[in-house]
Amino acid sequence: MTENEITEIIIGCAIKVHKSLGPGLLESAYEACLDFELQKTNLFVERQKPLPLIYETVKLDCGYRLDFMVENKIVVEIKSIDALNEIHMAQMLTYMRLSNTQVGLLINFNVVKLTNGLKRVVNKYEN
Repeated sequence: MTENEITEIIIGCAIKVHKSLGPGLLESAYEACLDFELQKTNLFVERQKPLPLIYETVKLDCGYRLDFMVENKIVVEIKSIDALNEIHMAQMLTYMRLSNTQVGLLINFNVVKLTNGLKRVVNKYEN
């Protein structure tokens, strides 16, 4: 399955959750419901996947976790905030670089229309 096909499925699941719940809830609620929807697909989904940090020759377990890693190809970060800004995009790019992935979805559920809270991120950086 291509990254585009996978992201379409993820976005469809996120839209379903958002239509059902609406904005204004905690991030953890959206994460649990999105996990429920993703588990119904045939995708390999890892929730709260540990993300080690490697600095020079040292592997550090700093407690970083990806909200979701889907098919070992797509990082999904969930937010429930007023607005996405540059630091959220920078965080996503860092997570993608550390996980050696090329595509990510940054999803802010705290919006009236979910498509206004969706950012598809492509990282051209290669480890």
